[in-house]
Amino acid sequence: MTTPRELQEHFDRTIEREQRIEPRDWMPDGYRKTLIRQIAQHAHSEIIGMQPEGKWITRAPSLRRKAILLAKVQDEAGHGLYLYSAAETLGADRGELTEMLLDGRQKYSSIFNYPTLSYADVGVIGWLVDGAAICNQVPLCRSSYGPYARAMIRICKEESFHQRQGYELLLTMMRGTPEQREAVQDAVNRWWWPSLMMFGPPDSESRHTARSMAWKIKRHTNDELRQRFVDMTVPQAEALGVTLPDPELRWNPERGHYDFGEPDWDEFRRVIAGDGPCNAERIAVRRAAHEEGAWVREAAVSYAAKQAERAGRGGAGVAA
Repeated sequence: MTTPRELQEHFDRTIEREQRIEPRDWMPDGYRKTLIRQIAQHAHSEIIGMQPEGKWITRAPSLRRKAILLAKVQDEAGHGLYLYSAAETLGADRGELTEMLLDGRQKYSSIFNYPTLSYADVGVIGWLVDGAAICNQVPLCRSSYGPYARAMIRICKEESFHQRQGYELLLTMMRGTPEQREAVQDAVNRWWWPSLMMFGPPDSESRHTARSMAWKIKRHTNDELRQRFVDMTVPQAEALGVTLPDPELRWNPERGHYDFGEPDWDEFRRVIAGDGPCNAERIAVRRAAHEEGAWVREAAVSYAAKQAERAGRGGAGVAA
C-alpha cells in the first residue's frame, strides 16, 4: 500500500521532471485548492469580461465591426467554459463557483471593473488588455496541471488574434479624423495603468506567487510579467502614434528593459475590494444572467436525464 510520504515524493518528482499532473493523479490539498482558486478566477474573468465590450456590439460603426466584436465576445464565453471544465476536473462544482463569485468569495480580474466610454475603448482593450492577457497566459500553457495547460493553448491562440484585431482597429482610427485620434489617446490614457495592474500586486505583496511557482502552476512572477508587457507594448505604441501616460517611461540600456512608473496600488486594492467604478454593475449583470438562465440549465438537466433513462431501457431490452 502506498504511503502518504510516497505519494508526496512521486508528486514532487513529477513536478521536478516538468511532467504533468492529471486529474486522477494524487496531489496535495494545497495544490488542488490553489488550482481551483486560480482557474475559477480566470474563468470568472472571461465571463465578466464579456460585458465591457458587449455593450458596444449594437453601436459598432459597421456590420463588419459588429461581426468582429460579436465573434470576440463569443470567444470569451468559450474561454470561460473551457476553464470551468478544467476546474471541474479538480472536483469543483461550476454552480458553486458561480455562487462564490456572486457573493464575493471569489474574484475576477480588476481590469473589468472599468467602463468603456467610447468605441476606441474596444480597440484599446484588444491591444492592451488582451496583450497583457497573452503575456500572463502563454506561460500557463506549460502549467504543471494538464487540463489547465491544454485549455490555455487554444485560449492563447484566440487571445493573440483578439490582440491583433484591437491593434488593427486602433490603426484605422489613428488614420482617421482628429476626433478619432483623440478618442484613441484618451482610451490609452484610461486603460494603461489598469492594464499594468492586471498582473496582480507587486511581488513583495503577492501571497500566492512563490507557492504557485514552486508547483510550476505559474512560471513567472507578477513583476516579471509586467516588465515583459511594458517591453512588448512600448514599440507598438510608437508605431501606433500614441503616447503612453507615464512620464517615467524610458529605455534603460544597462538593464536592457524599459523603466516605468509605479501603478496606484491603493486604487488596485480598492477595486479588488469591490469599490471600482463598475464592480456593482458587473456583478449585478452576472447575477441577472445567472438567474434568468436557470430554466435553461434545468431543462438541460431534465433532457440529459431522459436521454440516459431511454438509453438504459434500450440497453436492458438488448440484454434481455
